[in-house]
Amino acid sequence: MAHGGPRRFNGAPMTSTEAGPHVAVQGSRRSSAVLVTGAGGEVGHGLIRGLHDRGRRDIVAIDLRELDPEIRSLCSQTFVGDICDAMLLGRLLAMYEVREVFHLAALLSTRSEFTPETAHDVNVGGTIGLLRLAAEQARSHGETVKFVFPSSIAAYGMPDLGTKAANPRVREDEFLSPATMYGCNKLYCEHLGRYYDERYRWLAKDRMADLVDFRCVRYPGLISADTVPSGGTSDYAPEMIHAAAKGESYACFVRADTRIPFMTMPDAIEATLQLAEADPGALTRKVYNLTSFSPSAGEIAELVRQHFPAAETTFEPDEQRQAIVDSWPADVDDSAARADFGFTPQHDLRAAFEDYLVPRIRSLYQQG
Repeated sequence: MAHGGPRRFNGAPMTSTEAGPHVAVQGSRRSSAVLVTGAGGEVGHGLIRGLHDRGRRDIVAIDLRELDPEIRSLCSQTFVGDICDAMLLGRLLAMYEVREVFHLAALLSTRSEFTPETAHDVNVGGTIGLLRLAAEQARSHGETVKFVFPSSIAAYGMPDLGTKAANPRVREDEFLSPATMYGCNKLYCEHLGRYYDERYRWLAKDRMADLVDFRCVRYPGLISADTVPSGGTSDYAPEMIHAAAKGESYACFVRADTRIPFMTMPDAIEATLQLAEADPGALTRKVYNLTSFSPSAGEIAELVRQHFPAAETTFEPDEQRQAIVDSWPADVDDSAARADFGFTPQHDLRAAFEDYLVPRIRSLYQQG
């Protein structure tokens, strides 16, 4: 139901909805909350559903746009607003005792190359603002705040194809010279998270330790059956499948031999929740690689043809986008995630197609 009408932060309209009895009221004792930013994206939707399924009834969600009614119903409260808005963050500090943050909001890779300064403002400025919020919340209520941050394969930078071929599985601390603004932003935010976790206000006389428990997953390319691709740098894989299901030809913007790691969206969401739930004593790193399978673009096209025999896929590489994908590893070593918090993907490449992607995408267009 509606809760008090639109809220306004810094002149921008903010809508708010409530679902359940745990909504904070100004002047009363602050309610506990798990904060999810960028909640309107598919990762956000999946995390909110996963948190709710795990019994969380204190979810506070933020996105630039109003959330779907189904997702709003799973949240204690939702806001429409900008994570870079200091007044919004200040209001959240006043209203809630934030115990956990899932910071998903970001300007993604392709768009970031058109507006790199804006990308920096959102991706870095927004993140440091939320890390500061987490630290201030921890100081206020006296308990460490968990901060879960999805990073990206874009944090890597392979110098050339020869090096990429000679290093088929890259560990978390290798080849960190990103080629894109988005990759630079993500890598820097990983370092910011470590700083707030380990060294925040290191020389201050009133410094308090252990304010922020920073945990980061580095996503590979994500493939979803539920979202139509929107031109992302790794979207050539889902674009092939969606085009075939619609009976349309597809010109792939990378070479057939292009290889990067992928995983399905459900596996990415489950891994993120597993990391959030892990015993801190079991974690040996702040940043963890994740992956499930690493096919070439040509191998993906062949699987698409097996399921959609009429599919027409050609390869017409775009020089700039090809260069970006070439700078990413062919595969990553995710053994630390598997050992430390039990990451085990449900889908390998064949299961991803047969059990998840093809049935759901085919159904999507049959219904349409």
